[in-house]
Amino acid sequence: QVQLVESGGGLVQAGGSLRLSCAASGTIFRINAMAWYRQAPGKQRELVAAITSGGTTNYADSVKGRFTISRDNAKNTVYLQMNSLKPEDTAVYYCYADIRQYYSTYTASPYWGEGTLVTVSS
Repeated sequence: QVQLVESGGGLVQAGGSLRLSCAASGTIFRINAMAWYRQAPGKQRELVAAITSGGTTNYADSVKGRFTISRDNAKNTVYLQMNSLKPEDTAVYYCYADIRQYYSTYTASPYWGEGTLVTVSS
């Protein structure tokens, strides 16, 4: 099986920074895209940032210029550096990965972490 474990959430003042990490473990042949989503209270889950295995990135307009997604393929880990945080960034942040478990399996499956809470105070 595969597990995604997030870390790095917490409470920070507006204007501050946090760095989230998400490590994938288990039976993994290849990880395709990895991403961070977030869900604020009473709102739908939304994509924050995504990164392909080759390093191409994509960001939500609301975080462009403030957040940076990166990955370490050797460690099966994705990061989210969050700067200039705003109260509206408060949410549970979820890690996502599209993972191919076996060489003989030609399709990949989606996996989610359990989430880490980020709270930004004004």
